[in-house]
Amino acid sequence: MKPEPKVKCPTCRKEGDWFAGRNGPFCSQRCKLIDLGKWFNQENAISEPLRPEHLEKYADLPSGEHLDRADTDDKNQAT
Repeated sequence: MKPEPKVKCPTCRKEGDWFAGRNGPFCSQRCKLIDLGKWFNQENAISEPLRPEHLEKYADLPSGEHLDRADTDDKNQAT
């Protein structure tokens, strides 16, 4: 199996295999919450509104209903 690529945590910039963990791409829950706080305080923002043509390249992707479940749902299914 191919090893996961090393990525930098968007918050603290530490390099690691963050996508393998439950907080990916962040290295920890703390960094994840710091990033969320920046969005709430409008330090991070989307520069322009999304238009339909921005999403055309994703039209053939399968549905992601499993992505909308809470973490607790995933844990319950694993046990």
